Parts: sequence; C-alpha cells; structure tokens
Amino acid sequence: MKAAVIESVGRAVVTEVPDPVPGPREVVVEVAACGLCGTDLHILQGEFAPKLPIVPGHEFAGEVVGVGTQVTELSPGDRVAVDPSLYCHECRYCRTGHNNLCERWAAIGVTTAGGAARYAVAPVANCVRLPEHVRTEDAALVEPLSCAVRGYDVLRSRLGAHVLIYGSGTMGLMMLELAKRTGAASVDVVDVNPARLETARRLGVSGTADSADELDRPQGWDVVVDATGNAAAIQDGLGRVAKAGTFLQFGVADYATRVTIDPYRIYNQEITITGSMAVLHSFERAAELFANGVLDPEVFISDRIPLERYPQALEQFAAGVGRKIVVVP
Repeated sequence: MKAAVIESVGRAVVTEVPDPVPGPREVVVEVAACGLCGTDLHILQGEFAPKLPIVPGHEFAGEVVGVGTQVTELSPGDRVAVDPSLYCHECRYCRTGHNNLCERWAAIGVTTAGGAARYAVAPVANCVRLPEHVRTEDAALVEPLSCAVRGYDVLRSRLGAHVLIYGSGTMGLMMLELAKRTGAASVDVVDVNPARLETARRLGVSGTADSADELDRPQGWDVVVDATGNAAAIQDGLGRVAKAGTFLQFGVADYATRVTIDPYRIYNQEITITGSMAVLHSFERAAELFANGVLDPEVFISDRIPLERYPQALEQFAAGVGRKIVVVP
C-alpha cells in the first residue's frame, strides 16, 4: 500500500509499504482522511517518535475493512474515528487514572504506524463508531477536539471567566469554541497571522489582536491558554494572568523552549500554571460533541491534499498557511 514515511530527521517521502495485518483484538481501517498536527512536525525534527522511519498520522478516521479473530464489536463497513493513544495499563500513572502520562506511553502515528496511509491498524477499543450524518472525511477532527476537551477538563473553568487564547490555528480555534460553550464571559484571541484571526472573528470572539496590549483588560484574564508552543507567546501570556487566574500550556513547544516565571507573583496572586497532555477519557465525548455540531468542518478544514503530496502538505503546515490540513489517501 502507499503511505507517507518520515524516513529520517527532516525527510518525509511517499512510498510503498506492506499492507497491515490486524492482531486478534485489532481492526484494519481504510483511511478516509488524516489530519496534520504540530506533533508531526516535531517527529520530522527528530522529537517524540522513539525511532525512525515511521508512518505518521495520529488524527484519522475511516472505514473498517478487516477485523481480528477476537473482534466482535465492529464489522467491515463500520465507519470509525480512531483514538491513537496506547497505554500499558500497568504503570503507576495508568493505575492512578493518568493514562496519558503512562511510563510506556505510545501512540498510533507516533510510535507505531499511523494513518498517513491507505490502511492503518488500530485496537478495536480505540475505535468510536460514527453516526450516519457525520462524514468520514471530516471525522479526522475528532482527535484534536478530544485534546481540547482534555484541556478544558484540566482548566475546570467556572462560569463567567474571561479567557485569552494565544494562537488561532486549529487548536486555538477549538479552544475558542469550547470556551464559548463552557460559559466564558469573554474570549479574546491573539495571533500574528491576519488570516487566522479573521477565522476567529468569523467564529465569534470578544476581541482579536496581534498583541494583547491592544485588548482592553489591564487587570488580566482569568484563564490564559497558549495554543502556539511559541516561547514569546508563552512568556507574554504568563504576564497576562489575573489574580487567582490560570495559565494553561496547551500548545506543544520544542524541547529546548524556555521561559521565565515570577515565583513571588505566582505565590502572592495565587496563580496556577498547568499543562494538558494529549487525550485522557475525552475521545468519546469529543466524538459526541462533533456529531452534535460543536465544530463546522468547512470552517476548520482549509485544505484536503492527496497523500501523494504529503511532504508538500507538511511544508505548507510548517509555513502556517491555512487551518487544519488533511491528507486524503
């Protein structure tokens, strides 16, 4: 079958690889669409994936075309979105309910072959059946939405909060949509990309700017979310948190990224700094939210690019052109 392969640091190609064979409790999914994510760029840079080469793609959905000998929950023809998370269920973190921090954490498309291919294998337990009205080629959005749902689980937001989001790419826009639905009094978005800010305005925000200095909230925001992973944005955001507020590191930064904190201010103003790592007990809820129309795929997906052009799609994504880019096998 044809698949995208990150062969080595900085090099992605499209080539032929063997067709996948399911284990007893696995299914083979014919991929309808696979989204690109910042994690894919990190893998291309030699981070995250334990070894290369790897078939990337952890945001995907498709149709079941094969099942393992012990699978009874799904049948060929079922359409599914796939949770890429793979846990050991044995380590301390899994046993205490923090599976996303598993000591043996793995993921489809990160540590094992993923969905940037015609076919992909997934445990049946990781597959969520799609209702009839959801288009399979749109359901690659369920996985990033599940990460955003996890982010709001961490925040435990209260009604009437004033929210500031750095970044209006796919994840920033998803955090915006969830903020609106979790009772935020206001939601402001900061980005240096005018086209992406326009999309934020299209979805409905209280204010947009390329600098938080342009927004009228001198006392700060109750919740500040970084959805960029950019050191300058993170540093600025830390200084925008109101007293008793919370800063959420949601964007994925490079390993070497460093910022400075003010310990006395954190103590004196009871500021919380926290993070959100991938998916935890949120995939099924994200699938239900998606089925109920929490996101408009036509707004979120800007480009549908053939799998043959996967390297070019990565370049476009790295350049910040468009919103969610999906490849179509």
